[in-house]
Amino acid sequence: MRMKHALIPTLRDVPVEAQIPSHQLLLKAGYIQKVAAGMYTYLPLGKRVLAKVEKIVREEMDAADGQEILMPITQPAELWEESGRWGAYGDEMFRVVDRHGREFCLGPTHEEVVTDICRQFIRSYKQLPLRLYQIQNKYRDERRPRFGLMRGREFVMKDLYSFDMDEAGLDQAYQEMYDAYSRVFSRCGLTFRPVLADSGQIGGGYTHEFMVLAENGEATIGYCDSCDYAANIEIAEAKPEPWDDANDQAPLEKIETPNIATIDDICKFLGDVPQNSIKSVLMKADDDLIMVLVRGDREVNDVKVQHVHPCLNIDMADEDFIVEKIGAHPGSLGPVGLENIPIYADLELQGRTGLACGANEDGYHFIHVNMARELPNVTYHDLRMLNEGEKCPICGGTIKTARGIEVGQVFKLGTKYSE
Repeated sequence: MRMKHALIPTLRDVPVEAQIPSHQLLLKAGYIQKVAAGMYTYLPLGKRVLAKVEKIVREEMDAADGQEILMPITQPAELWEESGRWGAYGDEMFRVVDRHGREFCLGPTHEEVVTDICRQFIRSYKQLPLRLYQIQNKYRDERRPRFGLMRGREFVMKDLYSFDMDEAGLDQAYQEMYDAYSRVFSRCGLTFRPVLADSGQIGGGYTHEFMVLAENGEATIGYCDSCDYAANIEIAEAKPEPWDDANDQAPLEKIETPNIATIDDICKFLGDVPQNSIKSVLMKADDDLIMVLVRGDREVNDVKVQHVHPCLNIDMADEDFIVEKIGAHPGSLGPVGLENIPIYADLELQGRTGLACGANEDGYHFIHVNMARELPNVTYHDLRMLNEGEKCPICGGTIKTARGIEVGQVFKLGTKYSE
């Protein structure tokens, strides 16, 4: 083709919505065109790049005994109801109704469809192992599509599903896919790192994400400078940091604290440090209201809370809601005397004494809080974010953090779908 006939619509100016270099360059160089929020046309140059990436992926999947199929984009609700995910997947799922009133979704993933295929055709263990994959469009109604192709509502994904006789077969398939993904990303020239991750709505209890290290990455990973430990910060294990407790056995005391709204405020007022206070966070977990406690200098990890209190959606309660339910503003919240609300505390608070917390009344706080004495029914879990500079949970080395872009993930799903 002659250059004068090529469709390469370059741009002089960067579109306002393009905030990161990759998005800006793809638009300016004429590789993609925005159709709607999170939806793009791959123009000729972009399609050529996509085809080359797909070629690498196909070669590695075929080499790992994968067989390529192509499943439909639209999927019947009945399959998702059978797996229990029709109601569980949430607002990210695009749902449609045909002219006969039958419900479908635009596939965000294809576990249900591929399992339905296999239950119809697999009749003997002699047909196993079986690995089926596809390269297909996926659809997820992202709340805030952004960063160009990095977080879109329509995107191209390779998904492979293995069917095995036993746990040993699952372990082998997992390792072979782990190795195949590593080869794909190496052949694409990417600087990447596999990290332990959360499985989300896909399910399973063991999973690795493959993260490309990049300053503009949406995810934060924690990794050890002395061993191979690396994890998405959402699930990175946070070991309790020892703290020299004063063993304060004084009785609980309610004090007046005018105009106190933050942890820093109460620390200045008391002449103390954040490590000796309780940060009380009220959260909505689906239809439940829960309180999560962490040390005053820590942040709550929503994903870890969901593992302790299973729910589909979890968010911090807003100020108006807190005032309505508790009768006090967020800066005055505390667990002491709170009734009919489940309370979960981070491991660092277990056994602590001499702590300060809100009294659920504006302008007042409790001091001399003894966790065992005042809150005997609280359960303790790892509920906080891991911070850079802390000790590695495996070897005791130093944790460092980096930004990353998720480019792949492998899951051990067990029998979740095959049953």
